Formats: sequence, C-alpha cells, structure tokens
Amino acid sequence: MELGETELKVFVEAVTRYFSQTTNEPAVIRSAYLADSSIPRFEYTGLITLSGCFRGCVHFSAPTDLIKGLLTEWGEKDQSEANLLDAVGEIANTIAGNARRHFGKDLEISVPVNLRGSSEHIKAAVRVRPFVISLNWHKHEAVVIVDLESTDQK
Repeated sequence: MELGETELKVFVEAVTRYFSQTTNEPAVIRSAYLADSSIPRFEYTGLITLSGCFRGCVHFSAPTDLIKGLLTEWGEKDQSEANLLDAVGEIANTIAGNARRHFGKDLEISVPVNLRGSSEHIKAAVRVRPFVISLNWHKHEAVVIVDLESTDQK
C-alpha cells in the first residue's frame, strides 16, 4: 500500500479530531504538502517511529505558546519544561495511535521521543520529501510531519 492522499487524510483527521476532543476547538488545517529541502519545526517536537506495514516516523512540532495554551485548556497549571515535553509527546502518540486504528495491528508504534529546541537533527527518515500538514490552533502554527513508506506487508 502506497502512502497517498487517502492515507494522508487519516493523519489530517487525527489532528483535527485530537484538538476537537481535547479542547472543543478544532485545529484549522492550513495546507498539506511535500516538504522541499528542510522540514519545518518549532520549539517542541514529539516523534513517533512506526514499523510494520509502513516504516518511518510521524512527528508533531509546535511552538511554546501553543503547548502552553493546550495545557491551560486542559486545566493544567504546571507549565514546566517536563509538562510541555509530555504534552507534545502525547499529541504525537495520539496521532500515531489513530493511524494504527486505521491501518491495523500490523502498524507498530514506538513510545514518543520528546525534543526541545529547533532539533536540527530531525531529518527525513525514509522519504526524500516527507508530507507536511500545517495547522493553526488559537492563532499558533504547528506541523505534523508524515515521513513513512510502505513495506508492502499488507
């Protein structure tokens, strides 16, 4: 199975559903496109590695203000570095988990790796040009990067 428009839509819907369910305000998808030479990223990134019917990674990257806004929406007063990192990892994990529900048990997901900083080390893992889903929530931009390729096991 190739990663095409239908499969990418799974990730778009996972993002909008996540924000709708956790904040009652959906994220607005600005665009979905193939990245050129660099992958957009913000201060906080949650990265999930996938294997099985697809291999590669999915990551959610957002600025500090978006993550703090989410914590506030959730009634969380602790906006420490640890909580910001946990939140970005939870979002990445939920998005990947929704993809697993769609693609089936043959898609295995790792625990999130949570990063602080512009993370120059994040490069395309398997695709020359990963998919970028750009979104806005409360006037803050964030991205979901879908860097997956089929392993033809399905």
